[in-house]
Amino acid sequence: MSRKGKILTGIGIALFLALVVWAVRSVPGAPPAQQDTDPSHVMSYDGNTISEEKNGRKIWELTADHIEMDMDTKNASMTGITGHFYEDDGRVVDVTAQKASYDAQTKNVTIEGGIAITTSDGAALKSDQLLWTADDETLTAKGNAYVAKDDMQASGGSISSSNGFKKIEIDDHVYI
Repeated sequence: MSRKGKILTGIGIALFLALVVWAVRSVPGAPPAQQDTDPSHVMSYDGNTISEEKNGRKIWELTADHIEMDMDTKNASMTGITGHFYEDDGRVVDVTAQKASYDAQTKNVTIEGGIAITTSDGAALKSDQLLWTADDETLTAKGNAYVAKDDMQASGGSISSSNGFKKIEIDDHVYI
């Protein structure tokens, strides 16, 4: 082989090696791992209302500044609560509170924080927690529960009613 052929062969080999090095270095790396989305599928709503009806009659409704609902379980947590519990006789129990939670399986509602309760017939209640038990349609004011209506005042650990606090049951350290 002539000197010119050896030079062209050397240049060809150098170009081939440069091509191989470029191909190896320019191969893209593995794509970054995708972050899994939250498996609980939580939806958020602002200024929305949830309610429950039974036999065509609205039992209760809660309006919240913010609601987060787990789409898998249908449970909800709410903040900035204004609510109404409707009685068979037409009376209404109005509730305001800081937060609430709804259990879709039991249909129970737990309300907490700054609870103020009034009824359309003039009763006023306060407590640390208010629990709606769907099975027996009972409202229970728990923790430092206090009720006042007309000239009657009472307090206790819990005050329960299944008729909008028209008739009440007081438990634990009762004072009337």
